[in-house]
Amino acid sequence: MSHLHTTRRQFIKNASQVAGGSFLLPSLSWATPIFQKRKQEKSGFALVGLGNYSEKMLGPALKETNLSYLSGLVTGTPAKAETWSKEYNVPEKNIYSYDNFDEIANNDDIDIVYIVLPNSMHAEYSIRALEAGKHVICEKPMAMNAAEAWQMIETARKVKRKLAIGYRLHYDPYHREVMRLGQNEVFGPINFMECSLGYSSTPQAGSWKLKKDMGGGALYNLAVYPIQGARYTKGQEPVYVTAQASTKRKEIFTEVDEIVSWQLEFADGTLCNSYVGSSAYVDRLYAGCTDGFMELQPSYNYTGQAGRTAKETFNFEHVFQQKLQIDDFARCVLEDKESKVKGEEGWRDMLVVDAIHQAIERGERMPLNA
Repeated sequence: MSHLHTTRRQFIKNASQVAGGSFLLPSLSWATPIFQKRKQEKSGFALVGLGNYSEKMLGPALKETNLSYLSGLVTGTPAKAETWSKEYNVPEKNIYSYDNFDEIANNDDIDIVYIVLPNSMHAEYSIRALEAGKHVICEKPMAMNAAEAWQMIETARKVKRKLAIGYRLHYDPYHREVMRLGQNEVFGPINFMECSLGYSSTPQAGSWKLKKDMGGGALYNLAVYPIQGARYTKGQEPVYVTAQASTKRKEIFTEVDEIVSWQLEFADGTLCNSYVGSSAYVDRLYAGCTDGFMELQPSYNYTGQAGRTAKETFNFEHVFQQKLQIDDFARCVLEDKESKVKGEEGWRDMLVVDAIHQAIERGERMPLNA
């Protein structure tokens, strides 16, 4: 793996300085009996990065999973480690800093590692976790480019461990119904799609989401949602892309794109228009067919999906997407089966992201060769 970008190195340095290396927490011996009982029944997950998504979604999901539990933590903030260890009964021996991350190789309590770090760190820490003998879920986007993504896949194959991407929407009934309707051409062939996701918001000053070298910007942070939506609704791979990028608030988005739009072309002539950005709210997946349509709006959020077709309004039960996603991967590990969101799925999305970058830079219609 290539050396860290300066900003990534600084991220680790700052975290390690705060942590002072490995953690010295209050005694957690009270957690041991509970922990040992869970270990006998479920696969142990370690969360690498305890930011907002881990706190609000993944941690709570691991409280409800049937085949998984939170067995380890990796963070650069001792205060977070202490809070999490108490809430989730994680023993001190299973808590790591970024300085001693590779020591998870010696911990049999940790079966699976979930990478929830800034985008530029996904590939490195996924590879290190795989080489430590752990199965890995990597949060989206899989990597900074398709080459990094492929290196992750090759590492997983070499060490005979499973690699999946955090594509929770494959477990959502609204999205699964759109997949079924589109791929089976229930309303005839799809001829046009719109898949877009944007928020009217501003990342906090100093956030890595505003830093180019750390994978900030609208394209890296949001694009995989509409790319995924187009691919799994159509059930085919796009063959060309054109794209544009713009920034309205240049005083804020000094390094990264604020708005990106693109058009995917499929071999049969189907077009999909997409937008991602931080200046306007949109959350929509639409597919227009010969004999009808399918639409999800809201579409990509954690909760609150709503949908309809030319014939009916969807009324599915809302599910805890992350709970289903995590348990499915644990089942795949237990039964030695491939995940529906395996690494190759993320790699194909990164091929599209790479082509969007090239289309913007060159101002040309770019081919996609998967």
